[in-house]
Amino acid sequence: MTFDSILDALGEPFFADDRFVLYNRDCVEGMRAMPRGVVDLTVTSPPYNIGKAYETNKPLDDYVDWSRDWINAVHDVTADDGAFWLNVGYMPIHDAGKAVPLPYLLWNLSDFFLIQEVVWNYGAGVAGRLFFSPRNEKFLWYVKNSAEYHFDLDAVRDPDVKYPNQFKNGRRKVNPLGKNPTDVWQFKKVTSGKNRSSKERAAHPAQFPEAVIERVVKATSAEGDIVLDPFMGSGTTAVVASRLGRRVLGFETSAEYCEGAVQRYKNSSELLL
Repeated sequence: MTFDSILDALGEPFFADDRFVLYNRDCVEGMRAMPRGVVDLTVTSPPYNIGKAYETNKPLDDYVDWSRDWINAVHDVTADDGAFWLNVGYMPIHDAGKAVPLPYLLWNLSDFFLIQEVVWNYGAGVAGRLFFSPRNEKFLWYVKNSAEYHFDLDAVRDPDVKYPNQFKNGRRKVNPLGKNPTDVWQFKKVTSGKNRSSKERAAHPAQFPEAVIERVVKATSAEGDIVLDPFMGSGTTAVVASRLGRRVLGFETSAEYCEGAVQRYKNSSELLL
């Protein structure tokens, strides 16, 4: 399956080259127009329904119904051995909870098989006075087929091993490439502000750190695979996945964010030349 077949199905894109195709349109509408089973990996972070500049708050039931629609659309376009990584945080639910993790509401809305929850622990965030300061979000790692999916642990092993030369019965106990990173990931958040802005900061209020997406892409896709981000936002998925030799397809409803994502992608591509 090539980008040409996707372009034929979806029509004129906002931007396209041989590695990245971006559409300024609703992702559910777009995915329903796509051929089935063409995406090897989807990694994305949808609106959390908490009033950010790029979202309109929905009643809880409407938000869950909308989430079901787009997650099932992802399932339809995912290859039989493909994967889906969903990054979500938490939201208040009136009279029920102050910070309810979105995985509690969304995890079982489709026929995807949930491999595990990964906790992303970051350093900056809301400071609490009457509660513990939140410092994590969740990734839910799903696959289409629980018996056949791509996982390359060696590509993402952590070389920071306390006793790298420990042996037992004449055999090294630790893989020479490093240890399994575990399901708790320590990556700094992309921060803003005059004196503490991250180097990779883009003009978007919610942005993935590139290091997080790099681990996901390396571990659960292969070079040449098609990677989808239905909520392209600042363009991190496009920057990272294209740099790693994948082809990227994205949807984004904001023309302003489309412009920013494309420019960021172009700037990143120029650095590789």
